Amino acid sequence: MELAGSEKNKKTLKDVLHALVASLDKLEDAIDGHLDDRQRLKSLDGEMSNMMLDRSRLAQSLDKVEAKAARLEDANKEVSRRLVTAMDQIRTVLEKNSSKR
Repeated sequence: MELAGSEKNKKTLKDVLHALVASLDKLEDAIDGHLDDRQRLKSLDGEMSNMMLDRSRLAQSLDKVEAKAARLEDANKEVSRRLVTAMDQIRTVLEKNSSKR
């Protein structure tokens, strides 16, 4: 009977070792997954930093373009005002000349 018990212990020990190996495999897979996730997160952090830098550059560029557009609009208004004034002066001169004839 001792042999049967010894074989039972061997079988139980073998089952325990298989369970331990399976658990270690799962742990290794979990660690690999965690390391992959960390690498992806690191990559995403780098991409996010690049995007924030691009966003900052674009915002600065937009500010410059908006300032230039405002200056051009002011210049356009000034030119328009001067043209109206010049046309009024020309009209006045023409009216004076046509009334002298």
